[in-house]
Amino acid sequence: MQSGRDAFDAIMRKRYPERIPCNDSPWSDTLRKWLNEGLPADENGEPIDITEHFGFDLASCGGWFDWHPIAGCSETVEETEEWKVVRNGSGGLLRWWKKHSGTPEHLDFDMTSRKVWDEKYRPLLVGEFDRQRLGDLDATRRNLDYWRSKGRWCVYGHQFVWENMRGALGDYTMYTALVEDPDWIHDYCRVYTDLYKSAYRILIEEVGKPDAVWLFEDLGYRGRLFCSPKALGELIFPYFAEMIDFFHAYDLPVILHSCGYQAPALPLIVEAGFDALNPMEVKAGNRIFDFVEKYGDRLAFVGGLDERILESGDRDTIRRGVTDFIQGMKARGARFAFASDHSVSTNVAYADFVYAFEVYREQMTY
Repeated sequence: MQSGRDAFDAIMRKRYPERIPCNDSPWSDTLRKWLNEGLPADENGEPIDITEHFGFDLASCGGWFDWHPIAGCSETVEETEEWKVVRNGSGGLLRWWKKHSGTPEHLDFDMTSRKVWDEKYRPLLVGEFDRQRLGDLDATRRNLDYWRSKGRWCVYGHQFVWENMRGALGDYTMYTALVEDPDWIHDYCRVYTDLYKSAYRILIEEVGKPDAVWLFEDLGYRGRLFCSPKALGELIFPYFAEMIDFFHAYDLPVILHSCGYQAPALPLIVEAGFDALNPMEVKAGNRIFDFVEKYGDRLAFVGGLDERILESGDRDTIRRGVTDFIQGMKARGARFAFASDHSVSTNVAYADFVYAFEVYREQMTY
């Protein structure tokens, strides 16, 4: 049977694999819940490695680095049993849940003008790259070597300019600047694109070359993009394209992870040169079969199975849903990896998740 690494590599390089590769990403809360439902624990009582346990074909091996202007800054301003308020190295004040997963609440931001950016934060990001931002490079090298020895498709991953702006400027300032100060947006993206190239040049050339790169940039919510395709096309996607060209020069495919509704951005995603899209969230309005019919000759797809099928708790529904998804993708000539359309929530039972992958394995060959 073809290895997971070879199967993933095939779909990213416009070839059909011998079998459909797989991956998924249960929330940490979900894994802790599953410990009470049959998921084995390690020697410390924590969930065992799910890549090994479920036989996922993709392994995340590193690539994250400290992108904030003030590197190493994480100041706890307030803390309770339930949450922690932290000021990050971009001056953003965010409230994080301590006991369960979720996006942080935006409370306050320092970087509310071009003047603050120019005078306080920008100078910390230009000039010679600070290698300490990269953290423990030996650990990344060990991860890469380990998962490659296991035949996994090894990826580096990081958020990029869009998510960075949200965590640094906050939504109000960012969206206002997209309209009123596009030069600031261009400068912000320019500085960070150069920073990312410096970081990934070291990671790839000195630590090890992965098999691909994820960029995590949530561009939409239910039924809409966060801003117009015109604004994205003029202010954001040129830097996506530049970063993709950088990775392609190393012969590395690039996957865009973007939650929420994506249909209006698909022409931009294809034009920028992304090799694959993830996760195509159905309840946000995405129609994965339509995506394949329109763009399947240019994009591979990682995910797309409506997670609500797994949440149903009904084996007939799960079998029918998984089968309809896989057979529908095959019938449309999709190059795809089997995975849900969003991080697997606590509404999914461990036994049902295991069952869904049993059904997938019955149909995993082309």
